[in-house]
Amino acid sequence: MNITEPAKPARAVNYKYPPLRIAVIAHLRHPIAMPFMGGMEAHCHQLVTALVARGHDVTLFASGDSDPVLPLHPIAERHYEAVLPWAQWHGTRELTAFQDTAFGHAWNAIAGGNFDIVHNNTMHPTLHVLAKRDRRPMVTSLHVPPFAGLADAIAANAAAWMRQTTTSRAHLATWWTRPPETASVVHNGIDTSRWQFRPSGNGRAVWAGRITPNKGTAVALEAARLADIDLDVIGPIDCMDYFTDRVAPLLDHRRVYRGLLGGQALIDAVGSASVLLSTPMWDEPFGLIAAEALACGVPVAALDRGAMREVVGDCGVLATDDASLANAISRSVAISRTACRDRVERLFSLTSMIDGYERSYAAAIAASRVSSCASTMDVLA
Repeated sequence: MNITEPAKPARAVNYKYPPLRIAVIAHLRHPIAMPFMGGMEAHCHQLVTALVARGHDVTLFASGDSDPVLPLHPIAERHYEAVLPWAQWHGTRELTAFQDTAFGHAWNAIAGGNFDIVHNNTMHPTLHVLAKRDRRPMVTSLHVPPFAGLADAIAANAAAWMRQTTTSRAHLATWWTRPPETASVVHNGIDTSRWQFRPSGNGRAVWAGRITPNKGTAVALEAARLADIDLDVIGPIDCMDYFTDRVAPLLDHRRVYRGLLGGQALIDAVGSASVLLSTPMWDEPFGLIAAEALACGVPVAALDRGAMREVVGDCGVLATDDASLANAISRSVAISRTACRDRVERLFSLTSMIDGYERSYAAAIAASRVSSCASTMDVLA
């Protein structure tokens, strides 16, 4: 999770690929604005900002309460969590209709907008149907493991001009046993100018993310107690019952809930720590906060789930179960902070992320042109 506002770098023309007119469609559960509620919103903000800096002409299709600094085309007045909270409305006709209407507005605008490529940053199945029908080149960033509606839509609407990216090799393997040629890995990028290196830690641990069962906040608190280390817990309460029943009883004067922090306050809290605890209770596709912590020089103690091994590498210690996490904390604090920073600069830079997306854009656009030519030849024949 990243709940800071990404920096806005100066525009710099990219000579490797020509400037494109890009439509970015955002997920609508939360606004694309700080403080970000999760990694999808942070990724989308950073993606748009970095694409603009590369010299591309970008339009963001998102809720109207998103960051006005972005090149925003509102497709709903407010994000849906504000009017139809997911916890009460998921799976209902009302929430489906809200999204169908909003994404329908986006697609109509895209159809008349002379865009070169669509970057789909949502989990909405209908967009795949529309892109296949209209032969419109589209790159979809997959941020979650496969679930029936989205996985079925991608499989049923496969086309050479429709590309998919996953955030890690581990994530790719959850989607396909044999990945199609249209799929590739594009790691999330970290703005290292914002997540700056700190040469030493404050002796405390930090945990940051949405407070919900699948993020394992209570596991981190218990491990910190066993390791006898102070812990700062940061993030929005996504499940109040979980916070009340499992998290709050483990808080005390040494292990403290700091609330939802944004901007420099979050960077300072994470970057000044001696170790980050990451406790995914599911196979998380990437684990953005772990990479952000490494960028600051903060080693990671984590449960070995999903892509965590791929992200952390030798700059952290992985635990196989809850009980061994306390030992991982003690071992992690001895890891070189410089090595942590070096790993991010080498593998998870913003430059690498945008390079990967540009390659996918180029492949989708080229396939679309080939398809259009073939279709024209069929008609002439």
